[in-house]
Amino acid sequence: MQDINHLLIDLIKQDPIGQTKSFIWLATPIGIAALCKTNDLSIKPPFEEAVKEGVEVSVDLSREQKEFHQTEQGLVLLFYS
Repeated sequence: MQDINHLLIDLIKQDPIGQTKSFIWLATPIGIAALCKTNDLSIKPPFEEAVKEGVEVSVDLSREQKEFHQTEQGLVLLFYS
């Protein structure tokens, strides 16, 4: 888990593939990462919202595996096959 967080921190510095209302979208070697623009940790990870907004950046995440990671930059939702 620690290694993935370090990798995500480095990948977040790259240029995003797009932005939507709630997320900054990144293509990574692991999968598609959605960096949440809000830091409200009182809610559960917004996977459903990410799937809906992913369509706006031409990404279909409906069948992907998913997990989340808390980084210094914020909550990252990770989608992968």
